[in-house]
Amino acid sequence: MGGAEDDEPPSKRVKASYTQPKGYSNGSFLKESATCSSMARPLASQGDDELIGSQGIKKVEFVRVIADALYSLGYSKTGACLEEESGITFHSPTVTTFIQQILNGNWDGSLASLRKIGIADESIIKSASFIILQQKFFELLDREKVTEALKTLRTEISPLSVNSNRVRELSFFILFPKSRITDGVSGQRMVKSKARSELLEELQKMFPPTVMIPDGRLLQLVEQALDLQREACLFHNSDAGETSLYANHHCGRDQIPSQTVQILQEHQDEVWYLQFSHNGKYLASSSSDNSAVIWEVNLDGKVSLKHRLTGHQKPVSSISWSPDDSQILTCGVEEVVRRWDVSSGECLHVYEKGLLGLISCSWSPDGKCVFSGLTDKSIVIWDLDGKEIECLKGQKTVKISDLQITSDGKLIITICKETMILLIDRESKSERCIEEEQMIVSFTLSRDNKYLLVSLVNEELHLWNIEGRIRPVAKFKGHKRSRFIVRACFGGLEQAFIASGSEDSQVYIWHRGSGELIETLRGHSGAVNCISWNPVNPHMLASASDDRSIRIWGLKQLSSKQNDKGKSTANNGIHYCNGATI
Repeated sequence: MGGAEDDEPPSKRVKASYTQPKGYSNGSFLKESATCSSMARPLASQGDDELIGSQGIKKVEFVRVIADALYSLGYSKTGACLEEESGITFHSPTVTTFIQQILNGNWDGSLASLRKIGIADESIIKSASFIILQQKFFELLDREKVTEALKTLRTEISPLSVNSNRVRELSFFILFPKSRITDGVSGQRMVKSKARSELLEELQKMFPPTVMIPDGRLLQLVEQALDLQREACLFHNSDAGETSLYANHHCGRDQIPSQTVQILQEHQDEVWYLQFSHNGKYLASSSSDNSAVIWEVNLDGKVSLKHRLTGHQKPVSSISWSPDDSQILTCGVEEVVRRWDVSSGECLHVYEKGLLGLISCSWSPDGKCVFSGLTDKSIVIWDLDGKEIECLKGQKTVKISDLQITSDGKLIITICKETMILLIDRESKSERCIEEEQMIVSFTLSRDNKYLLVSLVNEELHLWNIEGRIRPVAKFKGHKRSRFIVRACFGGLEQAFIASGSEDSQVYIWHRGSGELIETLRGHSGAVNCISWNPVNPHMLASASDDRSIRIWGLKQLSSKQNDKGKSTANNGIHYCNGATI
């Protein structure tokens, strides 16, 4: 193979004078040499077979990730001492040679070393050879050695039979060697050459971790352990505060909103539905008194009346916020859908279809269309002015049904039969189903569009993964339901909790990951029909009840007796929306 090595001979001692690759802390592939204390005593063995800890961790791997952390933090002398005293080098001698050859531009030598560093997968060797030779190719062009670059392309790169499209793109640079950036065959912008340290970074991602230790591996392991502890914590509901490594993660029950902080009493009959806006600044509720109410969440956390929406001739069964929270849809039971302006409370449009009644409503993700289920089991789509765009006929929905659209607009989700949920792909028109053994009462979609929470008539909540192959994930039990529609929701930090209403006048909260019931909230005097968790404030929960009230739940406050300084820092009374306190 033709050599394109630098004119300057490779140094005998590893140096860290090359450009540090982006994303690499303070460490580098080749660690700066440092003098270790004379007290350090190298071991005779690399310790490949020695195991430590209860999990059987290889000592050599453990020492190397510690050394990587030390070098990354800038503790070069300490890292060198660790290598010397343990007798375990950061990289094997062959890998160290390979790295130095790359940094020195010794391409022939690096290709030879590539087959000696312990990579068994021939496809990885070929791909690595390709990007090494590509770097050689570009550096030859940079030095205006077009003939040698052409020879490298023909005799070294092409025979690898790797990425033929890229090979054609490289040939373009032979014709235009001074073009540093061009639109390639693939249509992507291509930069001709890169720093050799960036090449090493690319190679490191390609190689097995046993060959080249991933940068920052110890930090990654620590962060993974912390994530697992948080996921296992039943009450983790706040991302505030610093993380300590001195003790295992633990949150108390006080992180869950479990105290009534406000009672809203504006409706004149049972409150059937409620939902926070996407930005958490508003709450909308609907009732069997034929009205809906828009509430405002103030900066101090208190909720106040903004607008009372009247005009429906029948009970209002569902609500849907526009994507930008500037408008809201309300649906009367087998009646019409109304679109309202949140700022003024004005009704902007009424949607209806002949003699058919409307049973559900939802927005398109772009806020330009309105979806509604009809009493003839079809789904209609209007533009904002009420012009019908499409009507999905057939058994697409049932008389009492939820209707939701994924945030990418690709899926329409509805209850099509008593025991079946239908997922309609809007692009392909294909349909998938979730079939339950019991009658479905309601469902709700997770914020990431990956999960569906289904409430059943048998007092169970089923969690389904709808990303790719549909599959059941978990079950939640404990709440009561025998006659009414009871709704549940996702909520809390990263939607780590499940909350549901119940006919026994209580709110039930489960930890989503474990399925464990962690809290039961008492206060209502009638069935709790619907729950909504503020998507911005994980410490605010709202519940709607047959007792005509809405309760706002927050964190428990310290009483004056509990306060260490003997001073009350909060009023522990329950506030009504008119400012009264009990």
